[in-house]
Amino acid sequence: MKPLLFVIAVAWATLANAQTDVLIESATARTDPASNSPVMMRAILVKPTGKADTALLFFRGVPGYAKIQSTADKQRNMIQLAKAMERLLLAEGIALVIMDCPTDQWGEYGGPSATNCLDDYRSSKTHADDVRGIMARLGKDHGYSKIYLMGHSMGTLSSRWLATQLGNEIAGSIHSAAVNLPNPKGHYGSARNIPYDAMRAPVLHVHNEGDACRGTPYHIVKGYAGSHLLTVRGGTPEGNPCGAGHLHSYQGIEEMVARAIVGWIKTGKTEGAVGG
Repeated sequence: MKPLLFVIAVAWATLANAQTDVLIESATARTDPASNSPVMMRAILVKPTGKADTALLFFRGVPGYAKIQSTADKQRNMIQLAKAMERLLLAEGIALVIMDCPTDQWGEYGGPSATNCLDDYRSSKTHADDVRGIMARLGKDHGYSKIYLMGHSMGTLSSRWLATQLGNEIAGSIHSAAVNLPNPKGHYGSARNIPYDAMRAPVLHVHNEGDACRGTPYHIVKGYAGSHLLTVRGGTPEGNPCGAGHLHSYQGIEEMVARAIVGWIKTGKTEGAVGG
């Protein structure tokens, strides 16, 4: 009897976490002069089975542009935190959407820093309108009416600026390991001008108090986040301090952090701190 129960349990778990990856495309009002074709905004929708109305739009870190052309581009744009988020979101019937920059903002890939899709674009109304195009497709074609934004590291330039411009068009925004100091090339300077009081929807800031990345110090986030801060303690400090691991990206405790974020989406309650 026990083996049968185990098989049934596995079957239910598999069904609960089943998913479909869908390419989402939205043509912008701009034209690419090289091809004389519309500039495209793309994303990959990771769609849970069953009826759902909630989706989380995820904006990745450096270089910021995902260069999405098909759903096959999903895995190379997923850090361990995003993979943990995917598992837990799907279990709760929430879609994950891997966002890209529009094709006219693509730059070099694989280098130490971004070469395009920087402050001028991310802080612009154009960016907000481009994301609205993806939101419209998600609503019209897939029935998602509750949209959350999440940015990690460089991606928080998008999530924060968008939260100030989209107002109550979104259900909330999450800003993880936020970049707040310019890099040696002067990028990310717009972070100092973000008007946090213009964010109308609920907000969650997530940051490791031991973050060793020069551009993402914990004390700056603590200064503006107030009661909306989820402090992360611990992790494995190995690899690039500003990369997809280390304390900056919650290496070794990604599941714990992801669980707290998904809990906030579900309940609106901030845990305050997680980790040891």
